[in-house]
Amino acid sequence: MRVFQRVIDEGGFAAAARALDMSPAVVTRLVADLEEHLGTRLLHRSTRRLSLSEAGESYLVRVRAILQDIDEADALANLHTQELAGELHVLATPVLATYVLAPLVAGFRALYPKIVLHVNVESFVEPPLDGHDVTLFTADEAYDGDVVARKIAAVEGVFVASPEYLQRKGTPLRPEDLSAHDCLGIKGGNLGTRLWRFKNSENLQDFVDVPVTPVVWSNHIETLIRATLDGAGIAPATVELVAPFLASGELVRVIPPWIKGQMFLYAALPSRQFLPRRTRVFLDYLSEQTRLQLASAMDACGAGCGPVLSQR
Repeated sequence: MRVFQRVIDEGGFAAAARALDMSPAVVTRLVADLEEHLGTRLLHRSTRRLSLSEAGESYLVRVRAILQDIDEADALANLHTQELAGELHVLATPVLATYVLAPLVAGFRALYPKIVLHVNVESFVEPPLDGHDVTLFTADEAYDGDVVARKIAAVEGVFVASPEYLQRKGTPLRPEDLSAHDCLGIKGGNLGTRLWRFKNSENLQDFVDVPVTPVVWSNHIETLIRATLDGAGIAPATVELVAPFLASGELVRVIPPWIKGQMFLYAALPSRQFLPRRTRVFLDYLSEQTRLQLASAMDACGAGCGPVLSQR
């Protein structure tokens, strides 16, 4: 069962053999023995690709759960050592993987060296839960997804521009002024429209809707930040992403105290029941370190950010 799971995770027999320190022939034979035992084909094989059969897809879901239970039983049997072990599968969007998850890996591994992290990075609209212990994603305050999720942190966004752009186009003072500026828009979320809602960070009940026609749209925030640094226009971004640029003076916050609304970081879970201890310690570490990251971003941002961070 472990070999079958590793073949899927590694994308082939040869890669699984290398990961398991086995010969490809042994890996192939073990999977074939498993199929013979079950009396069904789990994998479709060709010279170019490997794919799961319908039976294989269903079997893999159960295999992952069974092996996780076995790992957890082993960990419980060794609790007296206070050492946690096993595999932890984490899925994250590209931005979260780069700015939130990656900076935490070294510290987490130092505390729990026997927990092996499997980090998958991909974009998604709704968090897929199968095959992952934790799925990290962000959503705005209107999110009402049908998933089991733990809220990790809340962060409010700011509007930023480069000094060169402001010198060329002038500095907006009110949300209404952005109608006459070159704006860069994020596809999706509460700014994926030409009517932007601005909230007052000093009183979130105070808001104004302004028609804005962006000159650039992107679903990739790092692209917008790079373009903003180069003077392309004014863009919204969460403060932890732009704090270093605000601190260095490469970017300037505009129209304070107005913000684009709150974004929340969530950790989606397959279930609240039988949550492995290694998952719990990871979530606790993630929550604590994210809080420290946000505080550090505020320090780096300084007075230019104003009261834009909130932590939960």
